[in-house]
Amino acid sequence: MKIFFIASAFALVGSCSTTKYTTKVQNLKDSIKLIDSSLVVKYSNSITSKELKEHLYTISDDSFEGRATGELGQKMTAEYLKNYYTNQNIESPIGKENYYQTIPKSFFQKETKSSENVLAYIKGSEFPEEVLIISAHYDHLGITKDGQINNGADDNASGTSALLEIAQAFKIAQNEGFTPKRSILFLHVTAEEIGKLGSEFYAKNPVFPLENTIADLNIDMIGRFDDSHINNKNYIYLLGADRLSSELHYLSEKVNKTFSNLTLDYKYNSENDSNRYYERSDHYNFAIHDIPVIFYFTGEHEDYHKPTDTRDKIDFELLAKRTKLIFATAWELANLDHRIKVDHGVIY
Repeated sequence: MKIFFIASAFALVGSCSTTKYTTKVQNLKDSIKLIDSSLVVKYSNSITSKELKEHLYTISDDSFEGRATGELGQKMTAEYLKNYYTNQNIESPIGKENYYQTIPKSFFQKETKSSENVLAYIKGSEFPEEVLIISAHYDHLGITKDGQINNGADDNASGTSALLEIAQAFKIAQNEGFTPKRSILFLHVTAEEIGKLGSEFYAKNPVFPLENTIADLNIDMIGRFDDSHINNKNYIYLLGADRLSSELHYLSEKVNKTFSNLTLDYKYNSENDSNRYYERSDHYNFAIHDIPVIFYFTGEHEDYHKPTDTRDKIDFELLAKRTKLIFATAWELANLDHRIKVDHGVIY
């Protein structure tokens, strides 16, 4: 009887604990109120498959020589990004005409030349000291030993193009009187393909203090679909949202349900995932500093890291839909009445 009583007591405690946790989760979900829904729809409609295609076709062209870190094609891409932001009247956080965060050759190993992250930003109207980062790497693998060009259309001309369109959407909103409450940094990082070194450099030399960075939304390969989704292309993989902020996770889900209705696939979000994708792209250099992140990704495909990753294989309608989801999530994060909470995935 004594053993039965103890077992029952533990079962009761466990049951109560579970109920309390479930209640806290539901309370958190209920507390998330999306704002400016009509504005989100309006400005997300400025993100078009046509403009995404124009950006992507340019920077994945053979003339950009695969955008290897420190090489001519990467420099050409940096110039393209800078000119775009200048033409859109989106400012630099570094200096009036300087959009480059230069990374010296000494930061890299072996023969890699100096390179640069490209930064642009919109200053927040109410909490300008708080910064949301939206990031994507723009470098790729360059030219193979036998002379083939790794154009990297999906990896990561897709994410780079998405970031440009998101920035434009926020700028159009600002021009019409709807400046985000928090500042937004549009961060194009170099040297991802050689070890996430561009984002590592930024984290070690932040333009805005890391303690003021509320989150990083990182975009890497969102222009195609993998073998697991041949029959359901209307998806995107999400990694990391629940690792540091339960609120970020549930806000992300609510944004998707309200505006996009994509299938959010968490297949690779497990801490035991053998692919280790969570650790393999630029968001990770923010996550290790307790900055909440979401990594947007659509999976590897047969052309991953091959010269056959070409622009003709991109699904631009899907790319536009995924980009709009990221924009809507960024809008809500930038305009919340409070800073997104960090709880390390545990609701207290």
